[in-house]
Amino acid sequence: MDIPFTPIIVIILLVVIILVLATNLKIVQQSKAYVIERMGAFHAVWGVGVHFKIPFIERVAKAVSLKEQVVDFAPQPVITKDNVTMQIDTVLYFQITDPKLYTYGVEHPMSAIENLTATTLRNIIGDLELDQSLTSRDIINSKMRSILDEATDPWGIKVNRVELKNIIPPREIQDAMEKQMKAERERREAILQAEGQKQSQILVAEGEKQSVILRADAAKQAAIMKAEGEAEAILKVQQATAEALKLLNEAGPTDAVLKIKALEAFAAAANGQATKLIIPSEIQGLAGLCASAKAAFESGANGKA
Repeated sequence: MDIPFTPIIVIILLVVIILVLATNLKIVQQSKAYVIERMGAFHAVWGVGVHFKIPFIERVAKAVSLKEQVVDFAPQPVITKDNVTMQIDTVLYFQITDPKLYTYGVEHPMSAIENLTATTLRNIIGDLELDQSLTSRDIINSKMRSILDEATDPWGIKVNRVELKNIIPPREIQDAMEKQMKAERERREAILQAEGQKQSQILVAEGEKQSVILRADAAKQAAIMKAEGEAEAILKVQQATAEALKLLNEAGPTDAVLKIKALEAFAAAANGQATKLIIPSEIQGLAGLCASAKAAFESGANGKA
């Protein structure tokens, strides 16, 4: 059985309509913007969401990213105030704030920004000498950002930051700078070495000082211990003497015993280092008594013989 002609046409029309709707249904993503033209003229800027483009009447002139973008420009030759030619490359951070102005404000925006950046850089560096150019990056970055931001405002572009990535001076100046840096490194190494030797000598002196203190403390302790030992010995002798006298006193010694003890003390004194001795009269008498007793004993012994 043949399919009727009318349903085929309907199906084809439905497919065409679906295709047209699908191709003209636009979904704008986050951080994006579509510039729409109608019949060749600007019509609107579509933001985030779902949009339908009228077929054959409207078109998307430009899809614009609203994110911050980074562009790295090639090194540019610049001449300083003192006629030194350098190569400087820059990095530009910018953001599109007005999609309409960005689309219709300037042809080839990136090329325009690069040329404007090079011109601005030459103007700024031309007013600075070499030393100032090498040490004034922050000032140069700030001036360039201000000038470029103002110049690109009619293009719907906001310049957030400009950075001088590399500053490459002439070869002879590089060699001089390398020699200067080498000399500076050697000077710092010499300072560090001298500082290390100084610290080492301080540590050695501190060690010797501590050693002397410890030796003196040890000698002091030894002297204290020796003195304490001698004092303890004297105390023990005195205690023994006192104990002997106490025992002797308790025994009730006779006069003869006391004289003999005195003679023993005299003998002990005679064994010392004294060159002069004063002999009490009692001891002299006792010595005479001992001599008489010895003579009598010897006479008796001869008579018996």
